[in-house]
Amino acid sequence: MLEQQIAEQLERAFSDYGFTEPSVAKLQKASGVSLRTLYRYYPSKESMVIGALQHRHARYLALLSAEQTNSRKDNLLAIFRQLEQWMQTQAPSGCMSMSALAAYPDNTLISEAVKQHKQDLLALFETCCGDEALAMQIFLLHEGVSAAWPVIGAPSFEAAQLTLEQLLGNS
Repeated sequence: MLEQQIAEQLERAFSDYGFTEPSVAKLQKASGVSLRTLYRYYPSKESMVIGALQHRHARYLALLSAEQTNSRKDNLLAIFRQLEQWMQTQAPSGCMSMSALAAYPDNTLISEAVKQHKQDLLALFETCCGDEALAMQIFLLHEGVSAAWPVIGAPSFEAAQLTLEQLLGNS
């Protein structure tokens, strides 16, 4: 339980300060626990980044899965509505996973955590639509919104939603 609370605070700190700026001392202060306790659960800054990413990943997948129905089209449109809400409230600066990868491009463990996140998203889309090729198109649409949001904002979502409706047609 304490480990999850620390991960939640680390996620907030990395979201607020980025991945390169905060020192371990700043992360310790943000986590609200002693340095000893922080290091017990997350023994390096790398493990703190991974813990924060995994915590965010679980929250994001839970959000995207929350409104599932029996309709493929409704499920996918709901996911994109959730994406818009997420970008507005949780990720106005863009995808935190991609920011971590940009900050630590040569770190194998962080790269693996980001790849797992993206693979799980793709798997969720495939489960929702039952079509591997369509799932990849939807995944790329999702990633496009995540990347464009910090610069374009809501119009990126509106364009993605229109494209999604065209992809799905009358399904």
